[in-house]
Amino acid sequence: MSEYTLSVTTGSMLHAGTFDNLYVTLVGTEGQSGRTQLTGAGLGNDTGKVASFSVNTVFTIGCLLLLQVEKDPFHEYKDEDWFCSSILVRTPEKDEVFFPCYQWLSRGELVVLRGGRATKAFEDMHPRLENQRKQELVQQKLTYKWDKYAEGMAYVLSIKALRRIPTEASFSFSKAAQFAYRQNYAYDELAEKGLRYSTEHWKSFEAMKNVSWFTRSPHLDMVSQLWKNDDFFAYQFLNGVNPYVIRRCSKLPSNFPVSEDLVAPFLDSGTTLEKEMEKGNVFIVDYKIMEALPTTIMAGKPVPLTAALCLLYLTPTKKLMPIAIQLGQTPSKDNLIFLPSDSEVDWLLAKLYVRHVDTLHGEFVSHLHNTHLTAEVFAMATLRNLPKIHPLYKLLIPHHRGTLYVNTMARATLYGPGRNLDNTSLSAEGQLVLFRRTLAQLTYDSLCPHEEIAARGLESVPNFYYRDDSFRLWNVINRFVKAVVSYYYPSDGEVLADLELQEWVNEIFNYGFLGKVSSGFPSSLQTVEELIKFVTMVIFTAAPRHASVNMGQMDFLAWIPNGPLLLHRAPPSVKGNATMDDLLRTLPNKSIGTLAMSLAWFLGKKYEDFVPLGQYPKHFSEPATLRMIEDFQAELSAISETIRARNKELELPYHYLNPKEIENSVTI
Repeated sequence: MSEYTLSVTTGSMLHAGTFDNLYVTLVGTEGQSGRTQLTGAGLGNDTGKVASFSVNTVFTIGCLLLLQVEKDPFHEYKDEDWFCSSILVRTPEKDEVFFPCYQWLSRGELVVLRGGRATKAFEDMHPRLENQRKQELVQQKLTYKWDKYAEGMAYVLSIKALRRIPTEASFSFSKAAQFAYRQNYAYDELAEKGLRYSTEHWKSFEAMKNVSWFTRSPHLDMVSQLWKNDDFFAYQFLNGVNPYVIRRCSKLPSNFPVSEDLVAPFLDSGTTLEKEMEKGNVFIVDYKIMEALPTTIMAGKPVPLTAALCLLYLTPTKKLMPIAIQLGQTPSKDNLIFLPSDSEVDWLLAKLYVRHVDTLHGEFVSHLHNTHLTAEVFAMATLRNLPKIHPLYKLLIPHHRGTLYVNTMARATLYGPGRNLDNTSLSAEGQLVLFRRTLAQLTYDSLCPHEEIAARGLESVPNFYYRDDSFRLWNVINRFVKAVVSYYYPSDGEVLADLELQEWVNEIFNYGFLGKVSSGFPSSLQTVEELIKFVTMVIFTAAPRHASVNMGQMDFLAWIPNGPLLLHRAPPSVKGNATMDDLLRTLPNKSIGTLAMSLAWFLGKKYEDFVPLGQYPKHFSEPATLRMIEDFQAELSAISETIRARNKELELPYHYLNPKEIENSVTI
């Protein structure tokens, strides 16, 4: 008789344990064990528990290949899912085989686990392994089906009801509970204060302060003090929650007729706009992508949304300042060019319309589309085409955690007809048009920070902390990916021979970017170098890029004048007549303004099951790969220290790309 010793580890999250009976079957090259109930020390309802069990076989089963785990379909206790982290099996020959699981099991569910070294399909030499691999992918493709959300948009998960999403792709119990609590608490407090449904306009800026306890923070307090300042207005194009629009301006666009005389008072003495553009000291933000979008109807009229242009100047003291704003793409006598020398209210109004369109662009383009929806494509392709034993699955799956669930929840509650973001200037139809435009313009290079920053001419602009930190993170992630990928793919030939990998990339190209060659996204990968860059881009998009647009939402957008999602009045067509009361009546009313505040709060906050960048469940068992992960974590810690030291010297610390603050995946 042969004895196998099993160490079974339950997850550390809330309610991970179970009182149900569990059964295992060991499958080897020469046979399999009987279906054995796990008895002995038991698991119980404790989280993070490691329990030991024995499985005995009369005859040898040969080399251990697979492990089947089943949760008792018939049990007297209440049905509670069990989270199995991993199972370590010690064979009679004293070998240890590690079987990662990291998923919830429901009553009656059976999972088949692969242990040992990560493998590619052509490395599986046993028929049982080949068959199991094929069956797993067939099941995954049945579970995770593509759905055409709308014409001209990337495909999404076909499951529409949150309760039907597999537990492996769902929120943890603690996060789901915490999310619901925060949302309800915010809405209840605003309702108690008579703000949630109020159509009244604000009487003063002071009245907006301390509306609710949940939006209080030192950073937000500073924003509420600085929002009128020109230098802070300009600072946000570099280090706010949407650092993806500003670019160097070497020639004025023909539809932005800013003359030399017009901006001469705001330039250094003895210079000209032409000379400053030649020196690289002039920058522009252009929201042409937002032009002529269908907007929300209020009181029978569409609310305004201006596709603004803003010119900025880098002063000799290296301070970026706005020098001209045009609130529309077509110049005319009614489409004025506003200047810092205009009246205080006129200039504030002009900046307010820019903040309005930038906030919408940041939420819908940079955030929702270019991180959430793009990351969903990556997650779907991984789950459908890479079996759990595949090295790229093991590397990438921690960066897909929660993405399908949060995106499905967003489609159900956030964007689309009758959803929360209907309370913005963009109608549901306008949101779809914007998504289509965004995908049509999205390129592979634009998701790679070195190429993206170079394309905007921002390699040397000072005090650009997003750029500095994103470069550091890309480089460290790239070194880590290079180490892992090179270990499993020692030659270009192995990349070409991996048909699962090629189908993964092909689905991303076809379902995510609609087969458009102009996007620059590859439909196949030919070399190890190409694979390294592509995987780096996937991880960077899901973690640092998402953090850059998500984590600062409460800091910058919860102060209503700095992040308005809707404005009630059109821009002035003449100068000198606007009053501060006009500005207050242009801002979102109380219900819309406080809704935006609450969204910024519970979407931009950490949750209890937060997993920082670089923290991986033990999917890999190879010592070499585990050392690579440790080296990666050490490099991330060094970056954290560098950022922490720099931030000590800053009035407004930029901490959104501190690895300790970056979530490993798009999960909120």
